[in-house]
Amino acid sequence: MRVPLLDLKAQYASLKKELDEALIKTAESQYFILGPEVEKLEKNICEYLKCRHAVGVSSGTDALLIALMALDIKPGDEVIIPDYSFFATAGVVSRLNAVPVFADIDLRTYNIDPKKLEKKISPKTKAIIPVHLYGQSAEMSGIMEIAKKHDLKVIEDGAQAIGAQYSDGRQAGTIGDIGCFSFFPSKNLGCFGDGGIVTTNDDALYEKLKILRVHGSKPKYYHRIIGGNFRLDAIQAAVLSVKLPHLDGWSQKRRDNASLYTELFLKAGLSSAPGKTEYGNDRVLLPEAVFRESGLKNFHIFNQFIIRVKERDELRAHLTGKEIGNEIYYPVPFHRQECFDDILKKHGYSGGEFVNSETASNETIALPIYPELSKEQIGFVVESIKEFYSAR
Repeated sequence: MRVPLLDLKAQYASLKKELDEALIKTAESQYFILGPEVEKLEKNICEYLKCRHAVGVSSGTDALLIALMALDIKPGDEVIIPDYSFFATAGVVSRLNAVPVFADIDLRTYNIDPKKLEKKISPKTKAIIPVHLYGQSAEMSGIMEIAKKHDLKVIEDGAQAIGAQYSDGRQAGTIGDIGCFSFFPSKNLGCFGDGGIVTTNDDALYEKLKILRVHGSKPKYYHRIIGGNFRLDAIQAAVLSVKLPHLDGWSQKRRDNASLYTELFLKAGLSSAPGKTEYGNDRVLLPEAVFRESGLKNFHIFNQFIIRVKERDELRAHLTGKEIGNEIYYPVPFHRQECFDDILKKHGYSGGEFVNSETASNETIALPIYPELSKEQIGFVVESIKEFYSAR
C-alpha cells in the first residue's frame, strides 16, 4: 500500500469546480496584484482569527521579514529565536544584519522553552520570535510576561499554525505584536504557490505594514521609508478564499488522524502514553497535544505529525521501502548551520547548550497526516513500524 507524505491532488479534486471558477474569474478580471481579492481575503482572515488587521504578503518568509522591518529592527539588534525551526525564522533576522540569538526548545512541544529565554536577554535584545511549530502554540503567557518585563516586541511565527489556539482560546498569531503566517501549498491552508499574511491588533503597525509592502511608498511613488515588494497576488488570494471555509474541517481531520495514530501506537505496544520525553520501555515517543483539555493543553492542528525514535535513519529506510512517505523536520539545528559560525563564535555558545534541539534533530520523523488519509493507510503505517521493531 502506497502512503504519500502529502497528497495535494486529493484536496484539489474535492474543490476543483470552485477553485477553477475562482482562477478563471481572476484571469478575466486581469487584476493580479493586490486589489479586491486580496482585500476580501484579509477581511476573512481577520474574522477567522478574531484580530483587527491582516496584510497579505508574498510568502511566510516575507511575512517575518516585513514584521521585523515594521518593528525597526536594525543592524546589531538581537532577536531571540528557537534553535530548532525552519531556516526562515533565523534567516530573516540575519538579512537585516541583526543577530539571531538561539534558545533551546521544550521537547514536549518542540517550541521555544520560556525558561531558557530570560538568560538570553541583553541590552541589545529587541524582540522574541516564538514559533508555533508543527501546528502547536508556543507557551505564550510565559513569553509575553518576559517580553513585557524587558520591553521587548513579540513576533509570532505561525507559518505552520493557522487555526491553532493557545490554551486560553486565543488564536496563535494574535497574541504578540505581530503574527506571521505562510500559505505554502503544504500548509493546512495552502495556496497554488507562495503566499503569506501578517496580522496585528495595533493600528499604527497595520498602516506601516501596508506601506512597507509596496516599497515603502505612500502615496504611490513617494517614499518616506524603504520597504520591499511584498505584495500578495490576486490569484493566490482567490484560491485561499475558496479554501478558508474548509480549514477547520481539514484541521479537525488532521486531529482525528493524530488520535487514531495514538490509539494504534498504544495498542501495538510501541508507546505507553503521548507526551513523554523519555523512552523508558517505549519504542516510539508520541506528540503531547493529541486531545484538547480546556486550560491544560493547546489546540494542536497538526501541520505535521512528529514521532521520536532512537533508530530514526533505519526506520526511515524501512518506511521508504514500504512506499510510506516520511520526512525530517529539521535535521540541522541553527547552532550547527555553517552560515551562523561567526555568530556562534562571537557569542560563545557552549556545546551542551542546545540538548533538546539536538535530540529533536536526531530523532524526529514526520509521518503522513493530511486530511484525506484513510484509516487503512494510517493502520498500514503503524503496522509497518511495528514490523520494523519486531524484527530487531
